[in-house]
Amino acid sequence: MPLRFLFVCYENICRSPMAEGVFGHLAESMGAGSFFEVESAGTVCYQSGSCPDERAIRAAGRHGIDISSIRARCIHDLDLARFDRIFAMDFENHRDLYDALEGRPVSVHMMTEFAGSDAGEEIEDPYYGDEAGFDRTLRRLMESATGILEAMLVEYGFPDDGGHER
Repeated sequence: MPLRFLFVCYENICRSPMAEGVFGHLAESMGAGSFFEVESAGTVCYQSGSCPDERAIRAAGRHGIDISSIRARCIHDLDLARFDRIFAMDFENHRDLYDALEGRPVSVHMMTEFAGSDAGEEIEDPYYGDEAGFDRTLRRLMESATGILEAMLVEYGFPDDGGHER
Protein backbone atom coordinates (compact mmCIF):
# COMPACT_ATOMS: atom_id res chain seq x y z
CA MET A 1 0.00 0.00 0.00
CA PRO A 2 1.50 3.35 -0.98
CA LEU A 3 2.18 6.18 1.45
CA ARG A 4 -0.44 8.90 1.15
CA PHE A 5 0.84 12.47 1.26
CA LEU A 6 -1.17 15.69 1.28
CA PHE A 7 0.39 19.06 0.44
CA VAL A 8 -1.48 22.06 1.86
CA CYS A 9 -1.44 25.80 1.23
CA TYR A 10 -4.05 28.53 1.63
CA GLU A 11 -6.32 28.15 -1.43
CA ASN A 12 -4.75 25.19 -3.28
CA ILE A 13 -4.07 27.19 -6.45
CA CYS A 14 -0.34 28.01 -6.20
CA ARG A 15 2.04 26.31 -3.77
CA SER A 16 0.31 23.03 -2.93
CA PRO A 17 -0.59 22.02 -6.51
CA MET A 18 3.01 22.81 -7.49
CA ALA A 19 4.21 20.69 -4.54
CA GLU A 20 1.89 17.83 -5.56
CA GLY A 21 3.21 17.94 -9.12
CA VAL A 22 6.85 18.30 -8.12
CA PHE A 23 6.78 15.45 -5.60
CA GLY A 24 4.99 13.11 -7.99
CA HIS A 25 7.41 13.99 -10.79
CA LEU A 26 10.49 13.44 -8.59
CA ALA A 27 9.15 10.15 -7.21
CA GLU A 28 8.48 8.88 -10.74
CA SER A 29 11.92 9.98 -11.95
CA MET A 30 13.55 8.06 -9.06
CA GLY A 31 11.52 4.93 -9.83
CA ALA A 32 9.50 5.30 -6.63
CA GLY A 33 6.23 6.64 -8.00
CA SER A 34 4.27 3.52 -7.07
CA PHE A 35 5.20 3.96 -3.40
CA PHE A 36 3.35 7.28 -3.03
CA GLU A 37 -0.11 8.74 -3.58
CA VAL A 38 0.06 12.53 -3.57
CA GLU A 39 -2.73 15.06 -3.34
CA SER A 40 -3.10 18.71 -2.43
CA ALA A 41 -5.69 20.92 -0.74
CA GLY A 42 -6.20 24.38 0.70
CA THR A 43 -7.14 25.48 4.20
CA VAL A 44 -9.94 27.69 2.82
CA CYS A 45 -12.64 26.78 0.33
CA TYR A 46 -12.85 29.97 -1.78
CA GLN A 47 -11.30 28.41 -4.88
CA SER A 48 -12.74 24.87 -4.71
CA GLY A 49 -12.94 23.39 -8.21
CA SER A 50 -10.58 25.98 -9.73
CA CYS A 51 -7.50 25.22 -11.81
CA PRO A 52 -4.09 26.18 -10.46
CA ASP A 53 -3.00 29.76 -11.10
CA GLU A 54 -1.72 30.11 -14.69
CA ARG A 55 1.66 31.28 -13.39
CA ALA A 56 1.97 28.09 -11.31
CA ILE A 57 1.07 25.99 -14.35
CA ARG A 58 3.73 27.78 -16.44
CA ALA A 59 6.42 27.55 -13.73
CA ALA A 60 5.85 23.81 -13.34
CA GLY A 61 5.68 23.37 -17.11
CA ARG A 62 9.13 24.89 -17.50
CA HIS A 63 10.38 21.86 -15.53
CA GLY A 64 8.34 19.33 -17.50
CA ILE A 65 5.65 19.03 -14.83
CA ASP A 66 1.98 19.28 -15.83
CA ILE A 67 -0.29 20.44 -13.00
CA SER A 68 -3.10 21.75 -15.22
CA SER A 69 -5.50 18.91 -14.35
CA ILE A 70 -5.33 19.51 -10.58
CA ARG A 71 -8.45 21.14 -9.12
CA ALA A 72 -8.53 23.09 -5.88
CA ARG A 73 -9.99 21.32 -2.87
CA CYS A 74 -10.43 22.23 0.76
CA ILE A 75 -9.07 20.28 3.74
CA HIS A 76 -12.52 20.43 5.33
CA ASP A 77 -13.89 18.30 2.48
CA LEU A 78 -11.32 15.52 2.98
CA ASP A 79 -10.83 12.70 5.46
CA LEU A 80 -7.47 13.94 6.72
CA ALA A 81 -6.92 10.80 8.79
CA ARG A 82 -6.41 8.77 5.61
CA PHE A 83 -3.10 10.55 4.91
CA ASP A 84 0.15 9.23 6.32
CA ARG A 85 1.82 12.64 6.23
CA ILE A 86 0.62 16.15 5.60
CA PHE A 87 2.97 18.95 4.54
CA ALA A 88 2.09 22.61 5.21
CA MET A 89 3.56 25.49 3.23
CA ASP A 90 3.54 28.05 6.05
CA PHE A 91 2.93 28.41 9.78
CA GLU A 92 -0.69 29.51 9.34
CA ASN A 93 -1.43 26.41 7.23
CA HIS A 94 0.29 24.28 9.88
CA ARG A 95 -1.88 25.78 12.64
CA ASP A 96 -5.07 25.38 10.57
CA LEU A 97 -4.24 21.73 9.92
CA TYR A 98 -3.87 20.98 13.63
CA ASP A 99 -7.25 22.62 14.26
CA ALA A 100 -8.88 20.64 11.44
CA LEU A 101 -7.37 17.34 12.61
CA GLU A 102 -9.04 17.70 16.03
CA GLY A 103 -6.50 15.45 17.72
CA ARG A 104 -6.44 12.69 15.09
CA PRO A 105 -2.98 11.09 14.89
CA VAL A 106 -1.70 12.33 11.54
CA SER A 107 1.90 13.41 11.03
CA VAL A 108 1.96 17.12 10.06
CA HIS A 109 5.20 18.70 8.84
CA MET A 110 6.39 21.94 7.36
CA MET A 111 7.15 21.46 3.65
CA THR A 112 10.76 22.46 4.26
CA GLU A 113 11.31 20.18 7.26
CA PHE A 114 13.60 17.87 5.28
CA ALA A 115 15.23 20.63 3.20
CA GLY A 116 18.61 20.93 4.92
CA SER A 117 19.56 24.55 5.54
CA ASP A 118 15.98 25.78 4.96
CA ALA A 119 14.48 23.25 7.38
CA GLY A 120 11.37 24.60 9.08
CA GLU A 121 11.16 27.77 6.96
CA GLU A 122 7.96 28.84 5.25
CA ILE A 123 7.35 28.55 1.52
CA GLU A 124 6.09 32.06 0.76
CA ASP A 125 2.91 32.48 -1.27
CA PRO A 126 3.82 33.83 -4.73
CA TYR A 127 0.23 34.80 -5.58
CA TYR A 128 0.65 38.59 -5.34
CA GLY A 129 4.05 38.54 -7.04
CA ASP A 130 5.35 38.12 -10.55
CA GLU A 131 6.31 35.15 -12.71
CA ALA A 132 9.83 35.11 -11.22
CA GLY A 133 8.31 34.62 -7.77
CA PHE A 134 6.57 31.48 -8.99
CA ASP A 135 9.88 30.20 -10.36
CA ARG A 136 11.57 30.84 -6.99
CA THR A 137 8.73 29.07 -5.20
CA LEU A 138 8.99 26.11 -7.55
CA ARG A 139 12.75 25.82 -6.95
CA ARG A 140 12.18 25.83 -3.17
CA LEU A 141 9.47 23.21 -3.57
CA MET A 142 11.83 21.05 -5.64
CA GLU A 143 14.51 21.27 -2.94
CA SER A 144 11.98 20.48 -0.22
CA ALA A 145 10.33 17.64 -2.14
CA THR A 146 13.74 16.12 -2.87
CA GLY A 147 14.55 16.17 0.86
CA ILE A 148 11.20 14.60 1.74
CA LEU A 149 11.55 11.92 -0.91
CA GLU A 150 15.11 11.02 0.09
CA ALA A 151 14.14 10.86 3.78
CA MET A 152 11.15 8.62 3.05
CA LEU A 153 13.18 6.30 0.84
CA VAL A 154 15.64 5.84 3.70
CA GLU A 155 13.01 5.62 6.45
CA TYR A 156 10.86 3.07 4.65
CA GLY A 157 13.64 1.25 2.81
CA PHE A 158 12.15 1.65 -0.64
CA PRO A 159 14.42 0.26 -3.35
CA ASP A 160 16.16 2.73 -5.64
CA ASP A 161 14.77 1.06 -8.74
CA GLY A 162 11.15 0.98 -7.53
CA GLY A 163 10.84 -2.60 -8.72
CA HIS A 164 10.26 -4.33 -5.41
CA GLU A 165 7.49 -4.43 -2.86
CA ARG A 166 8.14 -2.81 0.50
